[in-house]
Amino acid sequence: MSLQHVVTENENKLRIDKLLADINPEQSRSQIQGWITKGLVKVNNEIIKANYKCQVGDVITWTVPEIESLDIEPENIPLEIVYEDKDLLVVNKPKGMVVHPSAGHQSGTLVNALLYHCDDLSGINGVERPGIVHRIDKDTSGLLVVAKSDRAHTGLAEQLSNKDVERKYEAVVHGVINHDTGMVDAPIGRDLKDRQRMGIVENGKPALTRFHVLHRFNEFTHIECQLETGRTHQIRVHMRYIGFPLVGDPKYGPRKTLDTKGQALHAKVLGFTHPVTGEWLRFEVEAPNYFQKLLETLEQMY
Repeated sequence: MSLQHVVTENENKLRIDKLLADINPEQSRSQIQGWITKGLVKVNNEIIKANYKCQVGDVITWTVPEIESLDIEPENIPLEIVYEDKDLLVVNKPKGMVVHPSAGHQSGTLVNALLYHCDDLSGINGVERPGIVHRIDKDTSGLLVVAKSDRAHTGLAEQLSNKDVERKYEAVVHGVINHDTGMVDAPIGRDLKDRQRMGIVENGKPALTRFHVLHRFNEFTHIECQLETGRTHQIRVHMRYIGFPLVGDPKYGPRKTLDTKGQALHAKVLGFTHPVTGEWLRFEVEAPNYFQKLLETLEQMY
């Protein structure tokens, strides 16, 4: 797949590898540098080096290499299926499960489990991500919709793009939020200081999170968040940005936190229009036991 970008005034004198990493937030800067080394990136039809400083009006063209096929094996992993028909299924993903295989996780993922359960999954996202329309992080539990056909996949993806999908999360954050409701409207992109994280950046993608307080403790707050957009790590980044990072979050939270083996975040509500029948479907699942016990502990301690 070939792509093109014309350098703007705001991007003048940026290194080419940094600019492309900002444009392609799903790729790391080292991956971008690999593309450049292989000659997959050109400026004004000329091959350049990773330290090239962009100039206003430069025409950057690059080719995204084909993903190397992984040997994905179906695995008999228990799945909590909330809903299923011939077009799609909705699962309640447990905390600690990776959604799809990658270089570091080639087994034990949701996709491995789905391939054992289903003979038919959509192929729009390729062999590595069959049926996967959207993702939640490894240590986030909760609801995901999976497409069995390309028709269902396309329809669901359009709803996500048009912000027509209802998505609500529960979280526990550090600090006491004094106001009952709030909204964070801040663009998200690759963190300028740490390429392994996302952050609030000027040229990032628009991101909007609404939240309201469910319960306050002396040092923590239990909240519900509603996503208007679906950026990588959106709730984790937004809550950190306003000074209330998620409990147990190793990437965006404080070093001193509660031991929850990852962020205290649960995707509890998922609503969408069935892409084939046109019926509105809405699902809600309770947070897992660790989350409930965390709330009980905070109630007793604080």
